Amino acid sequence: MHRLLQRQLRKYLSKYSGDISSVPPEWQDFLSAVDEAYCQYDDDHLMIERSLELSSEELLQANNQLRELLKTVEGQVAERTGELTKSNIELEQALIDLQKTQVHLIQAEKMSSLGQLIAGIAHEINNPVNFIHGNLSYLRTYTVNLLTFIQLSQQCYPEMNLEMQRMAEDIELEFVKDDLLKIIQSVEVGTNRIREIVLSLKNFSHMDEAEFKAVDIHQGIDNTLLILDHRLKFKSSSQPIQIIKQYGDLPLINCCPGQLNQVFINILANAIDAIEEVQLNLIPDQLIDQHSNCHAFISISTKIISDRYVQIAIADNGAGIPEAIQQQIFNPFFTTKTVGKGTGMGMAISYQIITKKHKGQLTCASTIGKGTEFIIQIPM
Repeated sequence: MHRLLQRQLRKYLSKYSGDISSVPPEWQDFLSAVDEAYCQYDDDHLMIERSLELSSEELLQANNQLRELLKTVEGQVAERTGELTKSNIELEQALIDLQKTQVHLIQAEKMSSLGQLIAGIAHEINNPVNFIHGNLSYLRTYTVNLLTFIQLSQQCYPEMNLEMQRMAEDIELEFVKDDLLKIIQSVEVGTNRIREIVLSLKNFSHMDEAEFKAVDIHQGIDNTLLILDHRLKFKSSSQPIQIIKQYGDLPLINCCPGQLNQVFINILANAIDAIEEVQLNLIPDQLIDQHSNCHAFISISTKIISDRYVQIAIADNGAGIPEAIQQQIFNPFFTTKTVGKGTGMGMAISYQIITKKHKGQLTCASTIGKGTEFIIQIPM
């Protein structure tokens, strides 16, 4: 561009003198200065372009380095995130294991304390009951002998004196003769009942037996029902709970009977609570209308479901469990009961006993308004 400018200036100046060489020296110097200035401009421009090219290359190289560094940092962050995620999973698993261990320890302590308590009570009751029951046979013999003697005396001396007649009337002799043996029979029935309860308590606790042994599952269920019998009876505000048994033909099952009985008592107690909740929420008229054709009941069925497993199903027609809660009922410390009525440990302990101790399964199926069924499956 500056060459063109120089020619234009020379052409312009030469028109005044007719010859470019006749241009005054000062103008020649001016033109040389312009030419030098433009040459310097070209050099500076080339230098700037070169500097820009170098700067662009440096920026591009720096950008590439930054990208590589970013990739490295992202990789390190992803790796660290993976490590943290893995650590969190391990911590969560450790917490779950700790909770399971805690449940197991609580369950073991609870079972030990319960077994010792039941065994102690059974022992203390058993001694006086055996004493009473053992002497009832002698009491019956003595009573029969005395009544026979009185009858023989009345036959030999049909005419009693006035004092004897008055005493016979005062003590109601004829009524006593008829009622005395009935009283003894009632006492015998009562002591037999107490002995059955004591035996059930001893069988329930199983304190004197090996941890695992072959037992009759049905006997364990019946012993548990006997312990809960007082809660199944008629109350003034509700109907008695009917027990429906559908026992299959089961062999002796190798299990831990004390802990299995604990599962039965937890499930049955919850079933009774569910039925009582329904009954408490109904006024008498509703109770009569709704339960006239459908009494409160708990059904217990057992059967063999394969060549290895036996199934125990316990169902009630209580209020039912909401679907959202069903997923939580086996969690430790979860309970829907009011404060002081439930600890949230019963079903968690039962789940551990069935799944961990006996390598079986414990599942729950429930429908609101119809009831709940717990299904236990354990190896034979």
